[in-house]
Amino acid sequence: MRRKGIWALVMAVMLLALCGAGEKKDVKTLIIIDADIQRLYLYKDQELVKSYPCAVGKYSTPSPLGVWRVNGKAVNWGTGFGTRFISLNCPWGKYGIHGTNKPGSIGGDTSHGCIRMLNKDVEELYPQVPVGAKVIIERAGYGNMAAGFRTLMPGDRGSDVKEVQTRLKTLGYLYGNPDGVFGEGTKDALMRFKKDKGLTLTHAVDWSVYRALGITLFE
Repeated sequence: MRRKGIWALVMAVMLLALCGAGEKKDVKTLIIIDADIQRLYLYKDQELVKSYPCAVGKYSTPSPLGVWRVNGKAVNWGTGFGTRFISLNCPWGKYGIHGTNKPGSIGGDTSHGCIRMLNKDVEELYPQVPVGAKVIIERAGYGNMAAGFRTLMPGDRGSDVKEVQTRLKTLGYLYGNPDGVFGEGTKDALMRFKKDKGLTLTHAVDWSVYRALGITLFE
């Protein structure tokens, strides 16, 4: 009886091992985009799988710096977006990683904010990136102000807008949450801030505003 019991236990262990053999381990996917050198890096479980050349946003329409998540994927999403589109959950606009019908633009600051790739590269990347994957878009330094001191106007969007909003909120001028969109709430907060600081009452966020808010490129 004892021998039968031992063999039954061995068989049970072997059966569990066989059942688990077909299970796939959850793989953590990470994309890091270095906007300074226009390069996209794909990582799986902290191991670099491959890197690709890309294009990032122009000075006037910078790519959204920060940490995002993939929230959608599409094939042949629209004219000018190449053969694949990987959407990001950026709150101030529709941004993503996509192909292009302008392959000569790859390797520069040439887009309207999205990350452009060659169609053959984005087609290779597409099936390897699940919805929910983390995407980090970064520059060498200065955080949200990595694009420099743009003169911001109502309607502008970006991480620099979000930084201005964050400062205005901290000082008690902005009532809503920073969302990277220069809308009516931000305009109202800016005007009240400028009035209190004796600044020229225009809707522009210029160097005088950055200085009054204590925003520098040495933070």
